[in-house]
Amino acid sequence: MLENLVCPFFPNVAIFWLVTGLVVAWSMAWKGVALWRASGNGHLVWFVALLLINTLGILEIIYIFVFSRERR
Repeated sequence: MLENLVCPFFPNVAIFWLVTGLVVAWSMAWKGVALWRASGNGHLVWFVALLLINTLGILEIIYIFVFSRERR
């Protein structure tokens, strides 16, 4: 019964939940760092965008390494 709910790419329910957990942990880690930097830098627009848009860490990584750098 439960096998009908699993994506066809994952033959086992345990593998499905393992991959899902890893994706969520990856996304939350990057989101936390990016939100921390955006709030520390006073970037309100970036903070709201990072909070609302879920891109599995891609937008967060771009913000951290490109836009949150300190300017001299």
